[in-house]
Amino acid sequence: MSPVVVVTRVGEAAGSRAAAAALACAGSDPDRPGLLIDVGGRAPRPTLVASAGARELEERLAAHLPGHRSASRGQACHLAVGEDPLELDAIRAALPLVRDSVAAIHLPPALLHPLLAEPGIPVSAVLLRADLDADRALAALAARDLAALGVRVRVLRRPLAWVPARRALFGLLPADAPGGLPSRLTAGILGKHNPLEHRCYDDRNDQEDADTDPAGTAQRQRRGDEGAGRRRGLHRHPQRQAGR
Repeated sequence: MSPVVVVTRVGEAAGSRAAAAALACAGSDPDRPGLLIDVGGRAPRPTLVASAGARELEERLAAHLPGHRSASRGQACHLAVGEDPLELDAIRAALPLVRDSVAAIHLPPALLHPLLAEPGIPVSAVLLRADLDADRALAALAARDLAALGVRVRVLRRPLAWVPARRALFGLLPADAPGGLPSRLTAGILGKHNPLEHRCYDDRNDQEDADTDPAGTAQRQRRGDEGAGRRRGLHRHPQRQAGR
């Protein structure tokens, strides 16, 4: 089963569409193009450079979804669908056409939970684009709720810079390109874990952990604060403290 990743924003964070396009690029191979499904987005236009696999996917989408605009762009293919709930049928019809690659569904935050509840759309992961300085608590709450549903979730703290974002939207941003999505985030969201990788050799610091997993970081911090409080006697009964 090809991974189906939903990408949306938290609050007013910008750059979620470029992040979704970057994921579609990262999951693409020359003969297995990724698909970006842009819910509520503008009709895409084909680019001058597109792989043969992307063109073939565009032809399959045009045959199965004649009422929707699709376009091959670089090593990926883009499909625009409306925000109407009836458009979920178009997403269901498009997903089987993605062969051994990735489908990245970019949508507004209000449509996230309706899509997750929709049968026939097997979402494997969610990528949240969030500015943690402004919306850390909201991102942590969203990540916790998604994890409770059994969905793999990651948070992208910073948007892609202008040049990598444009390359992603043109389908020309390989997974290892400078300025692209962090490799650990991409591997985690697409489920491509390295079996030789061990946490002892993880060079991420605590800030990077907070960027990609705010719910887990908040939980660890809360446990640490409670443990420190018990060691300082902050959780003892006040009357018992007064009597000592």
